Amino acid sequence: MNINLIGMRGVGKSNVARRLSVLTKRPVMSTDVLIEYESGLTVPQFVASRGWREFRDLEFDIITKLAVMDELIVDCGGGALVDLDAGGDEVYSARKVQALRDGGPIIYLEGDIARLAAKTEADPNRPVIDPHTSAEGVMRRREPFYQQAADWTIFVERETRQDAAEAIAVKYLAAE
Repeated sequence: MNINLIGMRGVGKSNVARRLSVLTKRPVMSTDVLIEYESGLTVPQFVASRGWREFRDLEFDIITKLAVMDELIVDCGGGALVDLDAGGDEVYSARKVQALRDGGPIIYLEGDIARLAAKTEADPNRPVIDPHTSAEGVMRRREPFYQQAADWTIFVERETRQDAAEAIAVKYLAAE
């Protein structure tokens, strides 16, 4: 069984994943890092040269590969639950959610949207998702997707990243 961490940009998925890895001795696999490894491009370079549609398709391929593995902590990119419709708009990705769920539970790390948007908007390591919508607007649009996919939600504004990692370990790994 894998542990899949989802949530918005900047919420602390990578931080919680690393802490959970130390607690459980399980490796962390980051979908964004694997995309960079497979493509030879950073995420912003990939999006600039190949576009979001190709990025989302490669992301699905990587999630599918991870789902057949076992005992991983999967650190999903902020948009891992979206695909693009024919018009290029983000839509809920049932195929990605099912692939994640096939691998194990999906934990939504929820944070304060305004704080996360302010934190991530000017980060040059994060490509612009939608040039016509603010980071906060994109996050608000995606929030129902995270809620729909989640087996469990942890509101990270109320606890430390260490507390979140420990809660996940107790809930999902204590019985193993």
